[in-house]
Amino acid sequence: MLKNSLALAVVIALSGCQPVTEAVTPNLKEQAQVQNPLFSASTLQYQAPRFDIIKESHFKPAILAGIKSQLAEIEKIADNPDVPTFDNTIVAMELSGELLSRATSVFYNLTGTMSNENIRALQAEFAPLLSKHSDDIYLNKALFNRVQTLYNNKQQLALDAESARLLQIKYDEFINAGAKLTDAAKDKVRKLNAELAGLQNKFGENQLGILSNEHVLVANVAELDGLTEGEIAAAAELAKASGKVGYALKLANTTRQPVLQKLNNRELRQRIWEASSNRATEGQYATLEIVKQLAELRAQKAAVLGYKNWAEYRLNGTMAKTPQAVLDMFSAMVPKVVANAQQEQADIQAMINKTGGDFELQPWDWAYYAEKVRKEKFAIDQAQLMEYFEFNSVLNNGVFYTMEKLFGITFKERNDLPVYHEDVKTYEIFDADGTSIALFYTDYFARPGKRGGAWMSAFVSQTRLKEQKPVIVNVMNIPKAVIGQAQLVSFDNASTMFHELGHGLHGAFSDVNYPSLAGTNVSRDVVEFPSTFQEDWAIKPEVLANYAKHYKTGEAIPQELLDKALKAASFNQGFDTLEYMSAAMLDQEWHAIAAGSKIDDVEAFEQAALKKHGVDIAAIPPRYKSQYFSHTFTGGYSASYYAYMWSEIMAADAYKYVQQNGGLNREMGDKFRKHILSVGNAIDPMQTYINFRGKAPSTDALLERRGIN
Repeated sequence: MLKNSLALAVVIALSGCQPVTEAVTPNLKEQAQVQNPLFSASTLQYQAPRFDIIKESHFKPAILAGIKSQLAEIEKIADNPDVPTFDNTIVAMELSGELLSRATSVFYNLTGTMSNENIRALQAEFAPLLSKHSDDIYLNKALFNRVQTLYNNKQQLALDAESARLLQIKYDEFINAGAKLTDAAKDKVRKLNAELAGLQNKFGENQLGILSNEHVLVANVAELDGLTEGEIAAAAELAKASGKVGYALKLANTTRQPVLQKLNNRELRQRIWEASSNRATEGQYATLEIVKQLAELRAQKAAVLGYKNWAEYRLNGTMAKTPQAVLDMFSAMVPKVVANAQQEQADIQAMINKTGGDFELQPWDWAYYAEKVRKEKFAIDQAQLMEYFEFNSVLNNGVFYTMEKLFGITFKERNDLPVYHEDVKTYEIFDADGTSIALFYTDYFARPGKRGGAWMSAFVSQTRLKEQKPVIVNVMNIPKAVIGQAQLVSFDNASTMFHELGHGLHGAFSDVNYPSLAGTNVSRDVVEFPSTFQEDWAIKPEVLANYAKHYKTGEAIPQELLDKALKAASFNQGFDTLEYMSAAMLDQEWHAIAAGSKIDDVEAFEQAALKKHGVDIAAIPPRYKSQYFSHTFTGGYSASYYAYMWSEIMAADAYKYVQQNGGLNREMGDKFRKHILSVGNAIDPMQTYINFRGKAPSTDALLERRGIN
């Protein structure tokens, strides 16, 4: 997943790195005298953040000064008496906001990885300020007039292709922000933006509160039958760290809980699932009212901007373009997916009956009995399989090895650069010719104060305009092994490591002029393509043979076990696909409501949405229920959660094409890098795909990838 903050995205889209204007320099120099490292560019390689001296107290003065500084720069551009030119308007906007970009890129990365009460308070304070800052730029009439003048005369400007695309994108951004609205309508948009920013921030705060504070507490160790000694020890440590007695099982930020696969105690499984499904419905971290308000306010904003609903507004400018295109994609797949899921459900119910169960399959039973079906069908034990996925081997001999084979790059660990937590490691990425191209931070392990999930972000983005190289970070939440025990990872987490580095290389290989078009600054339904493409290398036999080795003996994974694992890779895909699709269609329905709509009952709304699309299978609830659906209500994926599958269509099609043309080799890797990874948003995304593949993608490879017939 790509981390996103709406306000942060706006800042970075308008920002590069240049000295602030002379009008505000004295004030910044005065602030710098108090030794705030954010007030000047880091002197470390590629402007890597000075985590050794950056303090929480530095963020507020830097961000406030950054807002003031960029607004002064924007006013200077807007009030320029000279005739508008691409350089004095569009490029000048790209160069604005050095201080704000630097401060927010560090701050918003740390909000997801090192959050605490002070950080959350700052987030709440900054949300409306940055929303207003965005409005002050995009609703600036004089500035828009200059952009519009350039847009209306674009044929006479003789711009290169990348510059012409940037002009088009900037013009569209102003239009979508409301630049053509009346003053009264602009005021309404400003008010709505401020309300939305506050609600989204509150939703995020509550989600972090849930993940940080809510665990399922178990008093009797006998109830944990099925877990390994290491997992039980970790549960005991978590309880102790939380000031509790007994064993604490941490909830993942999805409806499905991985621990349910192992626990033999059905009552505990039900308790865990219900705790997951019902979280945030009441109490300190409740979000149901926030969800309703967000959906209703988004619908209002869309109407002010001239759209039928928020989904139509959000998909304007994406690869999908319209909500109907998204629904058409899903509706074409629903029959096959539901049929697969129903067959899986029948197999699991048969297993329940076979093993003496006298009950109907429930959501908390699925993972547990599915694992029994998996073992029976494929005779594979997931715990045994994990013994061949030792963390360092996965990273070095799997992920890094694959990227070297594809792109010729190498990763050299750097111990001389400061990091923000002891678990974080830093690598320098070198190209095949030995040229240094990026810095890459890894933050793989779960801890308190870290939000759930996995994502990639950038501390510094690539841009030739300022000769700036990228500083990238990958973040995950792999459960950390107890001290003294081997750090094993599940196969799912191994696959996610490949996925997130796919995002990382999208940022690291970026080779464009303008910051707004660099790296992962593409539409939501494209951004997951390069990362999903990398996932399948994790099960490529030649890659597995290099990294899947027993953590004790070093023995390569036995061919028989490997064959079983590969055959089992498509197992339960009906469930996996349907729980994702259900969430994606729920997201679309929340954002298809018209202005003036009132949602009284969130659960009833969910059930109606699932039934409408034919995906209402009780034993397979959506991956996220609305009250903890962070992607859509705070994570930048509103009306865009479909993007994962849209991107997967391209990823599966591209991966199949690569396999048909030699597989893991530099020729294919360099072609993918040239046409996909390096161009950012400098070229229309469908055209970039055609440039690589020779034609548009089809859904055939996706269904094949998921084993859905």
